[in-house]
Amino acid sequence: MKRIGKVIHITRSGDLILRSDFAPRIGDPVYGPDLKRGGIIADIFGPVRAPYVAVRPLVDDPSRLVGRVLYVGRVRRWRRG
Repeated sequence: MKRIGKVIHITRSGDLILRSDFAPRIGDPVYGPDLKRGGIIADIFGPVRAPYVAVRPLVDDPSRLVGRVLYVGRVRRWRRG
């Protein structure tokens, strides 16, 4: 697992916004500070060197993740050949 960054705030639609040092893949699972699955990467936007990442939360109360560090895990994708 790799550290994405700290949650800055929650959007009106309920997504968590983070500032990151790299651009993870859309659809990768996101884990909270307790290393339990907390969401998926929904969007990546902003500057290339320090992009913002939108995470669609899968937890009941996403407001408890504001100010906490989140992590991303890679999904093994099936490849042909």
